[in-house]
Amino acid sequence: MRRLFALVVCSAALRGAAIDAEAARGFEHFYNLEFDEALTVFVQYQQANANSPDAHNRVAQTILYRAMLHAGALETELVTGGNAFLRRQKMEPSPRDSRDFDQAISNALRLSQERLARNASDKEALYAQGVSYGLRANYSFLVRKAWIDALRDATNSRKAHNHATTIDPSFTDARMTQGVHEYIVGGLPWHYRMLGFVAGFRGSKEQGIKTLQQVYANGENNRWDAAILLATVYRRERRAAEAVPLLDELIRRFPRNYLFRLELAQMHADLGNKEKALAAVAAVEKLKLAGSPGYKTLPMEKVIYFRSTIQFWYRELDAALAGFLQVTRVANDLDPNTGSTAWMRLGQTYDLKGDRAKALEAYRKCIAYAPGSYRAKESEQYLRSPFKRV
Repeated sequence: MRRLFALVVCSAALRGAAIDAEAARGFEHFYNLEFDEALTVFVQYQQANANSPDAHNRVAQTILYRAMLHAGALETELVTGGNAFLRRQKMEPSPRDSRDFDQAISNALRLSQERLARNASDKEALYAQGVSYGLRANYSFLVRKAWIDALRDATNSRKAHNHATTIDPSFTDARMTQGVHEYIVGGLPWHYRMLGFVAGFRGSKEQGIKTLQQVYANGENNRWDAAILLATVYRRERRAAEAVPLLDELIRRFPRNYLFRLELAQMHADLGNKEKALAAVAAVEKLKLAGSPGYKTLPMEKVIYFRSTIQFWYRELDAALAGFLQVTRVANDLDPNTGSTAWMRLGQTYDLKGDRAKALEAYRKCIAYAPGSYRAKESEQYLRSPFKRV
């Protein structure tokens, strides 16, 4: 899901070539944001299939994505424009989650390497190895903030999957990591491209998008991952119109995933359709109030935050102000992304309304709420100069 998601260093296409009924049950929970339930299924699967690197990779990815959800890192707002994915704030999973993640990745890499030692052309082992490197790349970047280590692992992931598709050119699922790596390296500053393990690989954002489109159209097991990544990329590239049908399809397939509906609201807002954007948020609110499956644990303030953000960008400042005030009152109970951004947006709203004193107070609250975060650093700029609509 990257994402929705978190388009970071490498995709995490972990399914492998064959999915049995039990694994499919885990993925149904996974794509509906039910990570606790997914982890229960995948841990049981891991115990019953201890020699399968895929089983260990699935545990590792679920641990990672659960932490990303709790941090608010599965939303495309964090990857729109510039190189925001290089400035994401550090996540803080529990010591147990860190230990379990590392153990799962270690087991998966060992098992895939043992298979490759017996048969260097084992495409499934190469695929699993590439997934392990990709997951560790994401974890190094998001959790450990080890950018160089992350890029090195992402490169190793691409190479493993390149090898797999060389052995079997019809192995479309393995091309997703290639596509993401093409896209990300194609957008890196030149000095990152001079690193030894990236030098010689130029990357291409457009080729990366074409590869993801190919996986979405022809992939067997990674079609939904490709759809999610494409939606993320389309928003980052200001191609929201192309993301809307993808999100509509994802909502139909995974109706308990509230992020898809909230993402759809942002896409409509990007396209200049305020009414459709607010209607998408209203649909989430209705499901929340009805206690629909998947929506019971969604904080109402998260819904208010999305509505207020749309109102903010459409200059409905009084309505946005009321919403951000409501959200910031419970900021400590929300994920770090929502909390910090709500405080910053509150300050920006006050600036636009000409109340500089209250704007400064809100920016300071943002900085105190998440010191060192991307939003805190942005708020520091507004302490020096008032926010102005571009």
